[in-house]
Amino acid sequence: MNFLRYRKSAFIFSGILVLLSIFALFVPGLNLGVDFTGGTILERQVSTNVSTSGVRKILDEAVPDVDLSGAVVQRLDEPNQFMIRTKELDNSDILRIDQAFNREFGGLIELRTDVVGPVVGKELVQKALLAVIISSIGILAYITIRFEYRFATVAVLCLLHDMLIVLGFFALTGREVNSPFVAAILTVLGYSINDTIVIFDRIRENLRLGKKEDTADLVNRSLNQSLSRTINTSITTFVVVFMLVLFGGSAIQDFAMALLVGIVFGTYSSLLLAGSLWLEWTERVKN
Repeated sequence: MNFLRYRKSAFIFSGILVLLSIFALFVPGLNLGVDFTGGTILERQVSTNVSTSGVRKILDEAVPDVDLSGAVVQRLDEPNQFMIRTKELDNSDILRIDQAFNREFGGLIELRTDVVGPVVGKELVQKALLAVIISSIGILAYITIRFEYRFATVAVLCLLHDMLIVLGFFALTGREVNSPFVAAILTVLGYSINDTIVIFDRIRENLRLGKKEDTADLVNRSLNQSLSRTINTSITTFVVVFMLVLFGGSAIQDFAMALLVGIVFGTYSSLLLAGSLWLEWTERVKN
């Protein structure tokens, strides 16, 4: 398969996706969860089916002295399960809310209660950014030592490409960005760099053989030599993560969705971007 035939199309396609993702980060922006903004998340199960309007009515009646007009109420996997996301509440307010739901609907089960202060949320944002930056610097240093700086720079560019697309997808779909999402992003970076390094290693080995071969043909041959391994790994991982998206439930669905999008575009960037970018750079240096 002649992968390099599609490199210009891939560059244009990726450029458009990256620009759209960057735009989406500003409009509408990321839906930051309580982990980052501070606030309270209550996930509850009751004995009868509920509607979001019914939940909101009881919520307002339970704590009339607290302004919960900005609270977000949504149904979960089952018709008798719901989630409330609102500003930070103290324990007495949460207790009054639970008592009101139990009186109205009966059989109250506490599925999840998260309370995060704004100071902790700000600290988590800083640590999440620091984790991504440190991991990128570490990858850059490692590949530079083991390969060369061009391989390293291209690998990190591909990682940033994959990360921006995942972030853009979450911004456009309004999915919640929380601590598990950061773990998913770091997992995607590790998965993507693994594929890319396998391809770069094959390019390096073919260069060492010293055959008189056009660089473009050598890169394309290296991609084809790595194709079966890349496709088999991606398909098996995709199937597992796709099952998590379908059947994993609301608790891990956003985490699994970030992995799913990351795997798809990580495979795409490894096959259609990494080798092509390295080739473009190498040819420009030669000229």
